[in-house]
Amino acid sequence: MSAFGKRGGIGKTAGSRPSFGVARPMQGGAPQRAPEPQGGDQFPPIEALDVAEAPAPAAQMDAMARLASRQEASGEAAQSKVEGFEASVHRIKEQVLPRLLERVDPEAAASLSKEELAEEFHPIIGEVLAELKLTLNRREQFALEKVLVDELLGLGPLEELLSDPAISDIMVNGPNQTYVERKGKLELANIQFRDEDHLLQIAQRIVNQVGRRVDQTSPLADARLKDGSRVNVIIPPLSLRGTAISIRKFSAKPITLDMMAKGGSMSDKMATALKIAGACRFNIVISGGTGSGKTTMLNALSKMIDPGERVLTIEDAAELRLQQPHWLPLETRPANLEGQGAITIRDLVINALRMRPDRIILGEIRGAECFDLLAAMNTGHDGSMATLHSNSPRECLARMENMVMMSDIKVPKEAISRQIADSVDLIVQVKRLRDGSRRTTNITEVIGMEGPVIVTQELFKFEYLDETADGKIIGEYRPMGLRPYTLEKAKQYGFDQAFLEACL
Repeated sequence: MSAFGKRGGIGKTAGSRPSFGVARPMQGGAPQRAPEPQGGDQFPPIEALDVAEAPAPAAQMDAMARLASRQEASGEAAQSKVEGFEASVHRIKEQVLPRLLERVDPEAAASLSKEELAEEFHPIIGEVLAELKLTLNRREQFALEKVLVDELLGLGPLEELLSDPAISDIMVNGPNQTYVERKGKLELANIQFRDEDHLLQIAQRIVNQVGRRVDQTSPLADARLKDGSRVNVIIPPLSLRGTAISIRKFSAKPITLDMMAKGGSMSDKMATALKIAGACRFNIVISGGTGSGKTTMLNALSKMIDPGERVLTIEDAAELRLQQPHWLPLETRPANLEGQGAITIRDLVINALRMRPDRIILGEIRGAECFDLLAAMNTGHDGSMATLHSNSPRECLARMENMVMMSDIKVPKEAISRQIADSVDLIVQVKRLRDGSRRTTNITEVIGMEGPVIVTQELFKFEYLDETADGKIIGEYRPMGLRPYTLEKAKQYGFDQAFLEACL
């Protein structure tokens, strides 16, 4: 084989090769003699290699094996199963519930708390069990009382999942399948609903609590639970597997930037920089995908707001839980049966400007309200914040431009870009990585315009390094070592030195 990986011509032995840059004279009829290897010790002869026999790297074989197992994985739909002690309690509940309802006044029961209702139920359940000739021990009777109370006053089988602090998301795909998210990973839950009517009844109970409805005329609904958890409901005929309920649980314990830093979602320097940004009234846009932790980040940033400031929050379904004393939450309203009376986020933003706010916080920017928020940021409402769906800080700016252009506002693109560059100070990018962890991957400053392009500079960046055997991603949060463009704004509040030290 030659030095260029090509086999020698006819009459050459496998080990022979010509030297570099030497033209060999044409040979006559005499038999050709194999040339001596040239090049000395500096360029030793290259041995012939058989590429076909070279073993594939172990990492490549492992990757191919994983692809093959993924392809062969069964596509059958899994079903939630209730087994063991819980299954026996649920079977008894099906027998006890109809007889119990005959003895209870529903209106009177609805006026009682869960604890009071459990006390009232105790002797009645004993009577029903005696009629059915069922004998339960103390543990089984206590579990039965809880299940029956949840069924009448709560959300039935969902109550068990809502009370589990390790669960962050609940996804009901019809009466026979429910998934939950624990530590960023999905798993099948061990609960089931009686039938589609039972599930639809619970869905209607959720949306009715916030004055909304879900039925054949409006098969989609957004709502919230008492603790602030966000709920989306979609029913047949739009959902082909039955009623689907998606619940994004609200954390009972407020998450702070320090807790995020300790949990590995960001570095200590990033937490310090974000604290200063919140306290110094930077205009902040939090960008990220679905379920990446945008609302959690917004809640954490809002803790740095001065208690003396008037804050208005505007959302489709109120999720934000601010700790400030002067906080007024506003919520949109869907159209009525006649298709009238809808109040959009844009209507609320325009109205909020007349309510003397110091800061306006939007749960999510989706459309034309983007222009009104940018106008508010530029007209004395510094410190306003919002979230937005995008995969990178640069894409976040492009999406804001597109949302303004899609509205009925006739403004040139260059003017829109300039408005964004003048209004937004900081973009915080959050991501949910494939191992389930949620990380703050970028903190980016918006500097200004250079021609038609919005100029940005990165202050912090998360860099992927490696992955452990169990799939845990290892990375490093790196400050870019740049002097912040917003340092002058931080100086007005006396945080310029601390901000500079955090970024370097």
